Amino acid sequence: MKSQTIEYATMPADVAPKSQRGLHIFACILVVLTVGLIAAGAMVTSTGSGLSVPDWPTTYGENMFMFHPSKWVGGIFYEHGHRLLASSIGFLTIVLAVFAHVRGGRKAVRVLGWVALATVIAQGILGGMTVKYMLPTWISVFHACLAQTFLCVLTTIAVLTHPRWSGSTRSSVALPKRSHSSAMAPLALIVVVFAQLIAGAIMRHTQSGLAVPDFPLAYGQVIPSLSEKSLVTYNDARAFELQLSPVTSSQIVFHLVHRGGAVLVLIAVIACAVSIHRNDGRGTPTSRAIGWIALLVIIQATLGAYTIWTAKLPVVATAHVAVGAATLAASWRCFLLSRMCPPRSLAEVNDEALPIDVAVSGVVA
Repeated sequence: MKSQTIEYATMPADVAPKSQRGLHIFACILVVLTVGLIAAGAMVTSTGSGLSVPDWPTTYGENMFMFHPSKWVGGIFYEHGHRLLASSIGFLTIVLAVFAHVRGGRKAVRVLGWVALATVIAQGILGGMTVKYMLPTWISVFHACLAQTFLCVLTTIAVLTHPRWSGSTRSSVALPKRSHSSAMAPLALIVVVFAQLIAGAIMRHTQSGLAVPDFPLAYGQVIPSLSEKSLVTYNDARAFELQLSPVTSSQIVFHLVHRGGAVLVLIAVIACAVSIHRNDGRGTPTSRAIGWIALLVIIQATLGAYTIWTAKLPVVATAHVAVGAATLAASWRCFLLSRMCPPRSLAEVNDEALPIDVAVSGVVA
């Protein structure tokens, strides 16, 4: 691997960032809560509770924060609970933005704090629009995808405020410049995982989750026929044997695209692991990161299969969505680390922090 040596000077103490441990912990907590929020939204979809509360921003004409718990019954529990959790995270994001502005130190962290706030506001508006316009597919899908984007923004803040990256360099050190090609595999993984999450959102919001009720085959075939005659056969079997509603060819296609995306994610993880092994070796932050991603993908694939085998049991389907969000966050973190960590030739100086200004400029570029 070709490398260029660039000299990084030690930052003077008076320009070194303040301790960001508190900001880092707060951002990590918000990451976990956001995965929980995505899971709560998935539970709303999985239980068909999307319009259990038909008005917004009120709840049956009442202030949603004053809506009595005794009325949280049936689907209202899931929909109203989702709204309350979303509102709480919105408030915490305001705190994060102010916290990052005051204690973020670096411009990138301060800016990302306000980006997170703008994203969560847009997310709240989209959530309201899904109710106002009676769950239109394109708004619901956009709402789901923006939640994943918000998660990535929070993950970036958490990574950049980690003590490893937020402190000043302890001494002058010549670091080999990481080639752009070494970050291509993690970037490709991000693209594939995000595309898979979009496919999953389309599948859920078009009621295509059980458009193909068997796995690993599809109606007993590797690639099912979509002819009109075949659709009649499928729907007869669904109605009389499985007690499922009829499906269209489009719903079957949406479902199969999501299955195919799972295969692409697996290929992308393997390719990323090979690339990281070649460029970074073992025992580095990126190698550990891809190990966690591989574990999450295995869990995700298992949950996907069980979602079908359990006829889309809400808790299983929701766990599948939550692990998918965690996989995206882990993949985005791996990409950031691939741009920030020293390459294999500096593994022996693992504890030497890379100047964050250089790392951030590389990520932004």
